[in-house]
Amino acid sequence: MKILVSAFSNLYTDQRIEKVCETLHANGHQVELLGNDWGGEGEMDRPYPFFRIRHSTKLLRFAYLEFQWKLYRELNRRVDKQTVLLANDLDALLPNVLISKKLNIPLVFDSHEIFTEMPAIKGRWTQKVWKFLEQHLVPGTKYMMTESYSYAAWFKKEYGVDPVVVRNIPLALKKKIDIPVNNPKVILYQGVINQSRGIPSAILAMKYLDNAVLKIAGDGPKKAEYEALAEKEHLQDKVMFLGRLHPTELRKVTRTADVGLSVEENGGVSYLYSLPNKVADCIQSRVPLVMINFPEMLKVYSQFKVGEIVENHDPRNLADKIRVVISNGREYYQVELEKAANELCWEKEEPKILELFNKVEKENFR
Repeated sequence: MKILVSAFSNLYTDQRIEKVCETLHANGHQVELLGNDWGGEGEMDRPYPFFRIRHSTKLLRFAYLEFQWKLYRELNRRVDKQTVLLANDLDALLPNVLISKKLNIPLVFDSHEIFTEMPAIKGRWTQKVWKFLEQHLVPGTKYMMTESYSYAAWFKKEYGVDPVVVRNIPLALKKKIDIPVNNPKVILYQGVINQSRGIPSAILAMKYLDNAVLKIAGDGPKKAEYEALAEKEHLQDKVMFLGRLHPTELRKVTRTADVGLSVEENGGVSYLYSLPNKVADCIQSRVPLVMINFPEMLKVYSQFKVGEIVENHDPRNLADKIRVVISNGREYYQVELEKAANELCWEKEEPKILELFNKVEKENFR
């Protein structure tokens, strides 16, 4: 069975797409991946073919439009009657739906987030455009995956669909991790540098923490603004911006941290109902966390005491919680982190993907 995977992504740092493709490829499916060059073209080595659509526009809103027709063209070139389409997120869904209906071939929709509730578009005219597409494309979706149980409940309530929950969590890290003795202590934020991620609160919390540095690993539209904030507050020596890192390099950084942060803000249900990648990344690296009290993170905390919960984004309060974790030390959390790492790993998610695609194959090609 040929699976044609597509996404508005440069693919370089998209760990979920890489893991899904690797799972399907390793289990005998013919995988082909389509992305784009938005945000750069990092060098990749994959055991299956991939292609990046090139954009001529420099504005994101026009890039979305350009991507739609170019993706339709590329899908149309590559599909046949034995193809399954796998569309990642709403911004790749329309061309896939059109091709699926044109050739009467199955489509799987993987929603990594609730796209129309992302803080970057909430309250803007573009939200109405994406909501229109969501309302017309998502209902009736037969095969669907999403990243959290809260997302799945939202999609079921809104559109009557019943997604399979495949959490975006890393492969189990079985190698023993040596806990470093850091001086100063290392606090880590990893992920996109954008609004509603709690980054300003984390930066300001450094005013109340001694002998500690905040490392921010990632890139994004708010990077310059947050660098300016650190400079304005005279925190340049306590806040380090590491830039975008390849997942392999990022994992090396994660393992050296004393505490990881997942302190998203409620900029809409897409963030409120998320289980950020960084939570399981830190757990696999046996790094304790300070997490905001959102539903999916509370679910993790109720099962495994892998750190501390913070109830708001007041910098003093956040600093207090970070101080508790640093004071306890990484060793204090290792038993619970070990239990969580055995449960929150990609190996536990893979069977759900394979079951879904076996269902697609059985219902369409046998």
